[in-house]
This record gives sequence, C-alpha cells and structure tokens, in this order.
Amino acid sequence: MQSAARIAESPQFSAWAVTCAGEHAAWSDPECHDDHRLVLVRAGRFLRRADGAESVLDRTTAYLGRPGQEERFAHPVGGDLCTSIDIGAELWHTIAGDPEARPAADLYVDARVELWHRRLLLAAGSGDVGFAVAEELVGLVGEVVQRVVDTAGPARIRSSPRGRTLVAAAREAILDDAPWSDGLIPLAGALEVSPFLLSRHFAAVTGVSVTRYRNRVRVGRALARLEAGERDLAGLAADLGFADQAHLTRTMRAHLGRTPGAVRALLSA
Repeated sequence: MQSAARIAESPQFSAWAVTCAGEHAAWSDPECHDDHRLVLVRAGRFLRRADGAESVLDRTTAYLGRPGQEERFAHPVGGDLCTSIDIGAELWHTIAGDPEARPAADLYVDARVELWHRRLLLAAGSGDVGFAVAEELVGLVGEVVQRVVDTAGPARIRSSPRGRTLVAAAREAILDDAPWSDGLIPLAGALEVSPFLLSRHFAAVTGVSVTRYRNRVRVGRALARLEAGERDLAGLAADLGFADQAHLTRTMRAHLGRTPGAVRALLSA
C-alpha cells in the first residue's frame, strides 16, 4: 500500500513524502510521470526497473526519472519512505541546461547530497516555499545534476563582475520589495538567470544564502515596526510575508538570538 503526503508545492516543483507499507515482492504495473523526478530514500529499501535495467535503492542511492520513462517497482524486504521531487520542465531546463539531456538514472548519495536533502526537509517545515524551500530544492537538484548530466555547469562559482552585477540586482529587488522578489524562482526569472546560478552567485558574493539575506531584510523591517510600538505579532508576520507568527519568531531568534517580544521590550526601553 502506497501513500503520499505533500511536503511543498509551487508551479515549478512539488515535493512529497511517499510511504510504501508492507512487502510486495512482485513487480508493480508500469508507471510514467510527466516531469523529471528526483527520488531519495529516507528509510528502507526497494527495487526499480527502467530502460531494461534494475536498481536497488536505499539511503545511499537515489534515482532520477525522465518524463515519459516507464518504471516498475518491487518492495521485497518490507516498507520504505522516500522524498519524491517533481521538477517542472522550465525549472529543469534552467538547472540542467539542455532539456533533452538524458541523465544517468542512479546517483550515489554521499554526505553532501544527504545534507542537502535534510536541509530541504527542514526548510519545508518553515512554510516558506517561495524562498527557503525553493533555495534548498534547487541547490539539491543542482548538486545532483552536476554529477549526472554532462551539460550541467561548474560545481563552484567564484565571484566575478557578472556575478556581482547579478547579486546587486537581486539585492535591490529584495530591498525594494519588488513584486518578483517574493520567491527565488520568480526573482531569478526576472533577472533572466537560473535559480541555481543565482543562488550560487549570491553565496559567492555575499557569503550568505538568498534566503538568509531576504530574512535579514525582513527582520530589519520587523525591528522598525517593533520600535514604533507594533504589538500585533501575527499581523506583523503576515505583513512581512512570514508563514505565521511562529515563523517570524524562529527567524528573529536565528538572526538576533531573541524573540519579537524580547526585542520589542529592548526597543521600548
């Protein structure tokens, strides 16, 4: 028996926690998907058959599925839990380059990929799909693509004049609260660059992620509101684009080591 719970969703991607319960040694009926799909195992083990080859998937091996690829699965050793990420064609193209590139199916999951996976799951808990989830997701997918698709870009991007110009434009959009700065992917689209490239350039130039920089700007706006006497923290969180008051509190604690209430007390003193 299989069940899926949505972790995060946007027009460009979706992420699911997929649970298969029980033992099913026989191969499943053929399955096909419309998007590229990255599947990472969180617990258990299962088999996959595609393109005439069989693979054993566990916590050290993930796979990339292609649009229209026929797949069959078997679960001969009991249940398992996976993270399944569906990547839309446009987002895949911005990360992988050639939309016709045929990626290798299997991927060795080293510690770096596992860390990206864990960071994605943590980001999903924040409710910040536009930035926190999107940034971790494109980072994870970009890390994978560099290993399995020949057309992928370099693993490390150094600071360059082009990169600094790109980051300056991104910072300006975030500071000005431009309509297209409400998520990593629309921001990258407005700047006519892939979200993966923007994320890498931003970290290389500023030393922090786009998500952290954007949250730093939002925390600054929260400080101004709290200094002015704001008492409705739920309303403040909504105005600043946080998922809820708890998200605002976590973010301010991460940046300041203090809750909004404690900061308000300090500023009112």
